[in-house]
Amino acid sequence: MHSTTPAAGARPGAAPAPSPVVAGIDVATAAVRVLCVDAHGTVRAEGRAELPRPVRGGEGRSEQDATRWWPATALALRRATAMLPARGAEVRAVAVCATSGTLVLTGTDGTPLAPASMYDDRRAAGLNARAQEAGAARWRALGLTVGPTAALGRVAWYARHAPCDPRAARIAHTPDLLGRALTGAPVATDWSHALKTGYDPRAGEWPADVLDALAIPAHWLPPVQPPGTPAGTVCARAAAETGLPQGCEVRLGMTDGCAGQLATGAVSPGQFVGVLGTTYVLKGVTRDLVTDPSGALYSHRHPDGWWLPGGASSTGGEALAHRAPEQLAALDAAAERSPATCVSYPLRRAGERFPFVSGAAHGFTLGTPADDADLHRADLEGVAFLERLALERIRALGVCVSAPLHTAGGGSRSRLWTRIRATTLGIPLRVAPHAETALGAALLAATGTLHPSLEEAARHMTAAGHTVDPVPEEQPALDESYARFVTELTRRGWLPAAPPG
Repeated sequence: MHSTTPAAGARPGAAPAPSPVVAGIDVATAAVRVLCVDAHGTVRAEGRAELPRPVRGGEGRSEQDATRWWPATALALRRATAMLPARGAEVRAVAVCATSGTLVLTGTDGTPLAPASMYDDRRAAGLNARAQEAGAARWRALGLTVGPTAALGRVAWYARHAPCDPRAARIAHTPDLLGRALTGAPVATDWSHALKTGYDPRAGEWPADVLDALAIPAHWLPPVQPPGTPAGTVCARAAAETGLPQGCEVRLGMTDGCAGQLATGAVSPGQFVGVLGTTYVLKGVTRDLVTDPSGALYSHRHPDGWWLPGGASSTGGEALAHRAPEQLAALDAAAERSPATCVSYPLRRAGERFPFVSGAAHGFTLGTPADDADLHRADLEGVAFLERLALERIRALGVCVSAPLHTAGGGSRSRLWTRIRATTLGIPLRVAPHAETALGAALLAATGTLHPSLEEAARHMTAAGHTVDPVPEEQPALDESYARFVTELTRRGWLPAAPPG
């Protein structure tokens, strides 16, 4: 029980002091969102402010006005702190999480010198190919591929097109720029946001050999620390603009995808989460680095030094994109009757990324569906088959996955789909109700302030959700359809054949 005895020195009849909270900031593509959360995970206040949409142009450019990041963040914080009982004085710490691979060229004073290049900017695809070649051994040891949109190549692009003396320039990820605004001084970056900029979390260094090969000035890149590390305290100017108390701790964040994983409660080795949004993403925690020769899986580093392997499919909720949203509830109800009579791989685009890599992959249906509900059920099962294949893939790499599997994303709101997934996988699914980036940022802010560790923060601050168990009577039919699914992927040459024996 919680004591109701007044604290020593408190005036009789005085209102209790407001509960301390932390603020988690999510800088997404179109908006900034802030959650103020207490030690029990209760959201005490929230705020939001819009950002300008990225501008897309020639050479694959995708840019945003970085000078808008701080005003939007300050406004979202102001709106949140104004809702708190002590008008923000109870905020103990703040952390910022943002999109992976978004960065901006700044002056030494932190002022943006050009628009920010976004996570999906492809202008430096050729330079990224050179980076892949120059650091091949390093990336192989890390289990990472430098893709066309990687931030590393864009840093090299800036080195060739800097609008100033290179000695007066620096590179900042979104949280680096906002951390400087919050503290009034330069801050370190975290090893999650730095990953796609070329930071090697295995060796704990920027890749000097690759930087030299791409003619990137080493002094452009910030020092790197683990997520959750104290980066400074809120300065007087930022306090006046945000409602945060001066001296409030600023802690390093993580990329949005990693923060969303933390928000599900999957923070300890063996815990994994399957996020079923537009695409399907599987992410988890391992004690040791897992490398995948196929390149389908890659790892961020956990704040505690463990690893966060994960992969993103091209299949997922998009499997239902051809359906009108108002049809889905009725189709789910009709599809409750039994497993599908046909097998579907509901890939709606060309190419698959995870759990196998094939540019030639495309969707198919084996057999003739009895009706529209039967085809709908087959589509739901097809995504579940891909999820099972993903789990089998990471287990084949030596990874232990503990039950239940955490799950989040819009697709997890379908009771039927979650039941199909649990039965196909043969393990319970724990549906996380609040897998938000801002909540993950709040967990990082709470680590070392409201709670002694990230595991303790997750245990106290993430909602229990509800668990969905497998349906034993449906398992044989789903196992049979899954075997047909894998056989067909193998026959088409998209999935490597299993070794004999």
